Amino acid sequence: MKHFFIITNPFKDRELETTTEVMEFLADKGCTYQVKIAAEIQEESNRYTDAAEIPADTECILVLGGDGTLIEAARDTMELDIPLLGINLGSLGFLAEVEKSGIRHALSLLLQDQYQTESRMMLDGLLVRGQTLVERSHALNDIVITRNGPMQIIHFHIYVNGQFLNEYNADGVILSTPTGSTGYNLSAGGPIVEPGAELIVITPVCPHTLNTRSVVLSGADEVMIEMAPWKKDVSFRAEVNFDGGHGAALEMGDKIIVTKSRKRTDIVKISQVSFLEALHKKMSET
Repeated sequence: MKHFFIITNPFKDRELETTTEVMEFLADKGCTYQVKIAAEIQEESNRYTDAAEIPADTECILVLGGDGTLIEAARDTMELDIPLLGINLGSLGFLAEVEKSGIRHALSLLLQDQYQTESRMMLDGLLVRGQTLVERSHALNDIVITRNGPMQIIHFHIYVNGQFLNEYNADGVILSTPTGSTGYNLSAGGPIVEPGAELIVITPVCPHTLNTRSVVLSGADEVMIEMAPWKKDVSFRAEVNFDGGHGAALEMGDKIIVTKSRKRTDIVKISQVSFLEALHKKMSET
């Protein structure tokens, strides 16, 4: 590899010290690079990074921040099919595996083409209101439906491949990829899934029932969540969020349809440490 694009979260690298180190290293090795400081969402595209800014010869996108920065970068650049390497400047990184102390070693291996890539599944989410498609977005981590406003619960029905699965009164529901299983899904009591798997995990958030179990489905399944009435004269305020960023307000009767995306995210792997070893290390740190 010789051609790079760098995306930096300035809230994680406030003085751009790490970004400068990466730039100087690449320049010293005769590599080309461009830098994007991902400070604010661009309102017209709802993205931090415009894929059109990335040169066509880019071989790898270096993402400096935490897992959240890498997830957003994956969404923004998903149409380009360029692998991403995460450099962890956050506190707990499962995706951004390269720590600050290992940057030069990791970059040296990249330049020598000594790396592997892991292909991660993504989700497509459709928000349908009546017969109208209101919103379409994608997620590497999860699609989350949650209440928005005063302390109230929301009521929803879940269907899988057109068949009724269950109904919930809850604070919300998480539809997670294997990559996202170590995120909000884990905090809500959902299972940890090996990241290379092809699965969709459904985990209710604080359900008002004794049935709090997650459901693990095939990646080939279609999940539909219908926002249903609960009580008369109870205000309804809820929203759907894609990877914790882009969101849309929901109305009663809305349907959110979730399937495996045709697009995937390729994550560069430098370390030979297995997922289970990394998981053990992360869990020991918390």
